[in-house]
Amino acid sequence: MKPPVDHVRISTKAKEILVRMKKRTGLEHWNEICRIAYCRSLANPIPPTNTLSHGNTAIDIEWKTFAGPFQNELIATTLIRAAKDKIDLQSKESVANYFRAHLERGIASLQNIRSLSELAIANAPKSDH
Repeated sequence: MKPPVDHVRISTKAKEILVRMKKRTGLEHWNEICRIAYCRSLANPIPPTNTLSHGNTAIDIEWKTFAGPFQNELIATTLIRAAKDKIDLQSKESVANYFRAHLERGIASLQNIRSLSELAIANAPKSDH
């Protein structure tokens, strides 16, 4: 399977959030925080809005670094979710934009997280009790 992007590009605004998240959580690497953010967005049942500006890149991470040992899982979940949201899977540009929209939304969702424990609680599955 091919990844949705070769390079994960992150906007200046998202970088500012990531800098704060590194300080608040103690997580050292952009890719760790970005994977969490991306999964948070995928868990949101509402499709992300595509409000990307292509010239605004503050961080550039290779796909292999972003995905780490979860490359196949992240590619598969991206394609499954894109198909569910009726994204044209034949269009590499559409899938790439969809991926970036999820990543940016996920990073934005981290703005109010104050600590690593709060991040873990925010990502914990909801119990029926």
